Amino acid sequence: MKIFTPLYDKTMQWSKHPHAPKYLAGMSFAEASFFPIPPDVLLMPMSLAKPEKALYYAWIATLFSTLGGYLGYAIGYWGFETIYPWLVSLGYEQKIAQIQQFFDQYGVWVVFLAGFTPIPYKLLTITAGAAQMALLPFGLAAFFGRGMRFFLVAFLMKVGGERYEQKIRASIDWMGWGVVALIILYFMMR
Repeated sequence: MKIFTPLYDKTMQWSKHPHAPKYLAGMSFAEASFFPIPPDVLLMPMSLAKPEKALYYAWIATLFSTLGGYLGYAIGYWGFETIYPWLVSLGYEQKIAQIQQFFDQYGVWVVFLAGFTPIPYKLLTITAGAAQMALLPFGLAAFFGRGMRFFLVAFLMKVGGERYEQKIRASIDWMGWGVVALIILYFMMR
């Protein structure tokens, strides 16, 4: 059943929309503080659709992700006790404890390295605020950590261009169903 190919085609169509950079900015900002979907899902097709603008898109994602990180920081700083029960109900209690332990051990380097991890970035920004990490090192680490990730993604899409796009489209249904299977397996193993 091919349901992911039409979704992929629609995403590629949206990535060419004149307002796509604004959507990328909004998604990057929101994902760093509260939104569950990473900006890579928009950055990748935008960079594939217009490889000549890939690095520009990486700048947008980096800048707005950093700014959104400050919102996440503010949420953690002023509202962590209020939202903690909600985060626990979503199953993030163990990840929050792990992140707090990382902060105790590694400080600002956790924020820098988080740009490449599967740990939801918003948890890191919120926890950094709750831990009252110094604002300037937090911002610098967020900017460079997220920037490295987004520029790597954009660069790979720019270099691969159409070659990647054709391969991704040809196997998108297999990848989509694989992700669905992994999610089901994850919840069965809990």
